[in-house]
Amino acid sequence: MKKEDLSKLSVEDLKKQIASATESLAKMKIGHKITPLENPIVIRNNRKAIARLNTELTKRQKQA
Repeated sequence: MKKEDLSKLSVEDLKKQIASATESLAKMKIGHKITPLENPIVIRNNRKAIARLNTELTKRQKQA
């Protein structure tokens, strides 16, 4: 997601997205250990997406 897209989401949506992405990352990591993924860069991209979501959430919490 782009920064502009994140700014349009509500706090609840951000939390849902973080939970969903974190769960997805955990499944990917486990799956990668059992059978290597075709494109392991997906794990890195997912981790960065979670960081972006957390950054936006923290920014909003500081503003409130």
